[in-house]
Amino acid sequence: MERPSAVERALREAAPHEIFDVLRSLIERRFRAGAVELLMADYAMTRLQPVGVLPHTLRPLSVYESAPGRAFGAQEPHCVRDVSGAEVTVHVPVSVRGDRLGVLSVSLPGPDEPAAEVLEELRQYADALAHEVVVAERDTDVFLQARRAERLTLAAEMQWQLLPGRSCARPEYSLGAQLEPAYAIFGDSFDWSASADDLFLTVSNGMGEGIEAALLTNLAVNALRNARRAGLDLSDQAYLADQAVYGQHQGSRYLSTLLLRFHLPTGEVEIIDAGSPQMWRLRAGVVETIDLEAQMPLGMFEDTAYVSQRIVVEPGDRLLFISDGVYDALSPGGEKYSLRALAKSITSTRLLPASQVPRVMLQELLGHRGAGPAADDSLVMCLDWYGRSAAAG
Repeated sequence: MERPSAVERALREAAPHEIFDVLRSLIERRFRAGAVELLMADYAMTRLQPVGVLPHTLRPLSVYESAPGRAFGAQEPHCVRDVSGAEVTVHVPVSVRGDRLGVLSVSLPGPDEPAAEVLEELRQYADALAHEVVVAERDTDVFLQARRAERLTLAAEMQWQLLPGRSCARPEYSLGAQLEPAYAIFGDSFDWSASADDLFLTVSNGMGEGIEAALLTNLAVNALRNARRAGLDLSDQAYLADQAVYGQHQGSRYLSTLLLRFHLPTGEVEIIDAGSPQMWRLRAGVVETIDLEAQMPLGMFEDTAYVSQRIVVEPGDRLLFISDGVYDALSPGGEKYSLRALAKSITSTRLLPASQVPRVMLQELLGHRGAGPAADDSLVMCLDWYGRSAAAG
């Protein structure tokens, strides 16, 4: 029996572009599997793209209307019997620390659903693969290419490479975010980083279009990371990023940014509102905006001093961070997406996990805006807060 530790060792020793081939061979030998496939979620999170010989030899599958999509959405294994009764296909989510990457599909012989220990072992194989995919993406394009349902613009390529992921989870919180149009974004971005006691979040909306907007956002996000990793407090992080952007553009270009630091043991949140992204809260079924003290966008003026404010989140709170590309979106007839419609969307998605909420909300926005080219890119980030005391209990 090839235990997960042996599987992990085999994957670590494989060349980055061959890790799935190695895993497939292990699974075929261990379970006498007839077929083993890896499907990666595309950038829009609407399709599952096959990993294999490029260009893809298998058709993409819908996240919403397919058996692998069911496993991807529920983040639980899903079994499907073949009509002939000769085999059962098990679809297992491939995720790492809450970041949903795709689905591993394994066809096993026999008409019966596999035993619980087999499902658990396949889940461990999928978890091992997920960790190695994240590492391998530094050294091979195989998995990044498989995610593409269409070609990315250069600005979008820059932005996706800048992001930390699209979801993550810890006992204290669960977090998800999404950008649209996924294959042509330019100025919107988000970032997060957690330590033992703190979670830092930023939501940014850079001015301009195309490469110029992407370069502006890259500069600001890396300046914020540089300050954060130097151990500076939130106000000094904003100040350093402000000076970096101003030093480059002398006020001709700037970035609207929301900066937050969550203290995990207490739920106290330190916030700096340096621009347009809005913050909403869903608490006990009630949707409301969080009024913040508006300050200057990063890079608008020289030597801007930023002052943080504080709120406290409670276990069960859901926070949403939304860029102006959402609440300023216009319908084909010129009607703005109303705050009432936005509140309704927040309420209608209240039972979904945080990782799925941004995608669904942006789909509802698309229904209002129509299928034509977007005038601005849009960002939604969702945070479910559980709290350390709830997590410990």
